[in-house]
Amino acid sequence: MSPHVPSRLPLRYAISLLVAASFVPTVQAADLLAISQDALNHSASLNSSRSTFRSTEAAQGVARGALLPQISATGSVYHTRTIESQEYDTGDADFGSDTDTETEAGAGNGTQVGGGAAVGAGGAGGLGGGSDDNYNGGSLGVSVSQALFDATNWYQYEQSKQQVGQQALQLEIDQQQLLYDVSSAYFEILRASEVLEARQAQEKAIARQQEQAQEQFNVGIVAITDVNEAQAAFDSARAQRIAAKNELQVSFEALERLTGQQYDSIEGLADDLPIEPPMPASRTEWVDLAMESSPSIQFAQQAVELSRTDVDIARAGYLPTLSAYGDYTYSNNDQEQLRGHNEGVEFGVQANLPIYTGGSTSASVRQNTYALEATQYDFEDQRRFTTQQVRSLYTQVANDVETVQAQREAIVSNRSALEATRAGYEVGTRNIVDVLDAEQSLYEAISDYADARYTYVTDLLELRQQAGTLNLDVLRSVNEWLRDEESVELDMPDEGMSAIDDIGERPTPPTL
Repeated sequence: MSPHVPSRLPLRYAISLLVAASFVPTVQAADLLAISQDALNHSASLNSSRSTFRSTEAAQGVARGALLPQISATGSVYHTRTIESQEYDTGDADFGSDTDTETEAGAGNGTQVGGGAAVGAGGAGGLGGGSDDNYNGGSLGVSVSQALFDATNWYQYEQSKQQVGQQALQLEIDQQQLLYDVSSAYFEILRASEVLEARQAQEKAIARQQEQAQEQFNVGIVAITDVNEAQAAFDSARAQRIAAKNELQVSFEALERLTGQQYDSIEGLADDLPIEPPMPASRTEWVDLAMESSPSIQFAQQAVELSRTDVDIARAGYLPTLSAYGDYTYSNNDQEQLRGHNEGVEFGVQANLPIYTGGSTSASVRQNTYALEATQYDFEDQRRFTTQQVRSLYTQVANDVETVQAQREAIVSNRSALEATRAGYEVGTRNIVDVLDAEQSLYEAISDYADARYTYVTDLLELRQQAGTLNLDVLRSVNEWLRDEESVELDMPDEGMSAIDDIGERPTPPTL
């Protein structure tokens, strides 16, 4: 007897299912802005740049310390034990003396006090007496100095402030580079996804063509060569689809490396994204913007200032130094007959004038002068490079606008050509090779159109980066054209699944 199965669930089970369903999290695709924030927070390279900046800031405090008062203190505590013994011989008129002195020093700078020899007055013609002396002592010293004039330390402090500014520019360069790399990786995923869709559609279309050729061959309408041509085209389309799927999976890995986060899906780009020339609409204006805003140019210019300060530091080796100082010393002990303390204070001004340093100062000046000259050439090279990059990217973006339009029209043209070729094949004026070529051309045009759209977006962002204006506000404006309903998901094969399992079986070629 089979168990009874209720036709409907009890009310309490239905309520439980509804409650459980309400707690199931809704998975939403990540967008460009959220992923960029993840990159700014978790990028290992950017965090390294931030730590380097903080280290440079701390170095400024080190350089400033050399200009401020220097205070030091010293102290010592010690114990001294003196043992003396004397012998007196009246017959030979010889005097003998042995003296042992032991000093036990405490913490700080120890001071050894030695005991002197003494002649003990015993009886006439008798032996001398011995004496022991033990005492404790200590000393304390405080020194204060203040640089009044030290050009080397002053220029080093000024250079440390310049280095902080330069490192801040390097941090800005790294941040803009990261934003561009993340955007490029993001749109590479979308590009790979659209190419994969085109390859999948191509494979299905050629598979249908191959099946049709097989059916026509079975009834004797076409020759075996048509079937073989269709089979070869199908194998090629299948290989292209496999490569496109692999590229999509790998592109997700690149995004994960930049952000330290894993994403199962990202939002797709809207079809109605406006493809417009860059604004401002002049190469000269973009170059002027880059000369003013590019952190790379500013970094190279700061390097010139740093090298100029290096020359000043080297020339400071010719100059005198002047400092004020003050010393206080105090010492005390409890030795018998010498009990008491000593105290002293000294203050004054000390000057030092280098007269001859073996030629090292003049050599250092020459060395840093040539280094300054090199940074000036580097600055000019950076200006020329940025100008060339901005001009080239502006031209490229302008051409991308026309390329996208041309590729869109190419899809329409190739679709019409395919329909005409298929019609000709059905009436016998075209062969299977013509149809397969038309199929290939159509899906190549679809793939090229996807390439053109995403190339336009990444070139526009790179133009912003070279001009020094790529930031989250720019990405926020691009993010507005992303759609969750067109999201791209990461479709990884299951563990242990081979590539052959994933792509399915190859159709069996026809036999004669």
